[in-house]
Amino acid sequence: MRNTRVSTYEDTPRDVLATGNEYVSGTLLPSHTHKRGQCLYPTAGVLTITTTEGSWVVPPRRALWIPPGIPHTVQMGGPTSLLSAYLLPEVAAKATLPEHCTVISVSPLLHALLSEAVDLPAEYALGSRDERLMHLLVDEIAGMPALPLSTPLPQDPRLARLCRALMQAPSLEIDIDTMAHKAGMSRRNFTRLFREQTGMSFSSWRQQACLLAALSRLGRGQSVTQVAIELGYSSTSAFTAAFRRTLGAAPSHYLLPQDAA
Repeated sequence: MRNTRVSTYEDTPRDVLATGNEYVSGTLLPSHTHKRGQCLYPTAGVLTITTTEGSWVVPPRRALWIPPGIPHTVQMGGPTSLLSAYLLPEVAAKATLPEHCTVISVSPLLHALLSEAVDLPAEYALGSRDERLMHLLVDEIAGMPALPLSTPLPQDPRLARLCRALMQAPSLEIDIDTMAHKAGMSRRNFTRLFREQTGMSFSSWRQQACLLAALSRLGRGQSVTQVAIELGYSSTSAFTAAFRRTLGAAPSHYLLPQDAA
């Protein structure tokens, strides 16, 4: 189903539904939920998805698994083409899909299955080739490896507020002492609580926030040099090295569309 709202079809008596939609750069889908779990896949553009637990950035050739009932916003970076599969909660549970939002790889087979699924009718025939394709789609989603493309939010309201502000204007120049002072904590207490609640040191979290912001900005067409300077890296080469070390590829390769990879 292309260019349609899934809410129209969410109660359709089928295990899996699929939709395809196009969005202009900068489109924001306000906080909303789905009864079904969603595999959200941009074939072009970079997505930023936010929930109360954190933020995820999804470039081409990756997808985000969103469990059923999770309120989330979606921001489009650059002109965006989306393919989505929606799974009934019991289908997602049977496939042992994650209970938290997770970025996953997209294999050539998963790309092909999603591309085919969006052209099927909402009420495809049971027992047919179409239904078998949808079941294979579920298996392929479940088999994809998870990727480290998130910035978790701490539960402490003071830390969460500061982290959201930093995510809005990320910079390597914001240090632990500044954050601890703004939170009204000692450096030691800030460091301990931050690691306890996010599973990361603040410096690692800050680096992750900057790199994920870089993905979004690059997706909107900014140059590598411009992004590196804005985020506080000492040079373009330092930014590229950090990007490659954390995300496994150079910025120019990471944003290639599926067909060019």
